[in-house]
Parts: sequence; C-alpha cells; structure tokens
Amino acid sequence: QVQLVESGGGLVQPGGSLRLSCAASGSIFSIYTMGWYRQAPGKQRELVATISRGGSTNYADSVKGRVTISRDNAKNTVYLDLNGLKPEDTAVYYCNVAASVLGGGVNGYWGQGTQVTVSS
Repeated sequence: QVQLVESGGGLVQPGGSLRLSCAASGSIFSIYTMGWYRQAPGKQRELVATISRGGSTNYADSVKGRVTISRDNAKNTVYLDLNGLKPEDTAVYYCNVAASVLGGGVNGYWGQGTQVTVSS
C-alpha cells in the first residue's frame, strides 16, 4: 500500500505564502500523476493542481498565477507553493497520488489533509 503524509498547512494573512508538501511511502513500484485538491466548508472537493511524472502541470483557473506545483521523483514528494493567498483559499488541502505497488495495479491514494486558513 501507499501512505501519504502531508505537511505545511497553517494560518496565514491575506497576501501571504505557504508551501505544502506530500511525501509518499510504502511498497511503491511507480508513481504517476500527483496532485492537490481542496475542500472548503460546505463545498465539494475541487482540483487545485496536478503534475505528471514528466512534469506537465495543470491548474484550476482560480489559482493560476498564484500557485506552483512541483515534484521530486527521487523523494516521491509533491509540493504546492501557494502565493498571494486569499481568504477564499481557506480549505483543507488534500494530496492525491496515482501509484502502482509491487505486484499490483495502479490506484489512487489520498492524504489525510492539511488545513490552510487565510485570515487577518
């Protein structure tokens, strides 16, 4: 199985920055697309950004120009740099990874979530 450990959330003032990290571990054979999603209170979980194994990225329109996703394949880690944060960015941010395990097929895995709160 694959375990995901997220870190980096917290309370930040509007206009501030945060870096979220998500490290994957376990019986990993290969990791494919990695991404970040978020869920605000009373709303559905939504895509923030994804990055392919080769580095191709995709961003939600709401965060384009303010957010950068990156990954370190050697460390099985994906990062999310959040800049110019707005109160509407307040949400629980979840890491999602498509990975194959030794002897198994490709499945999607979710992290436990990390809270990002933007408030003055």
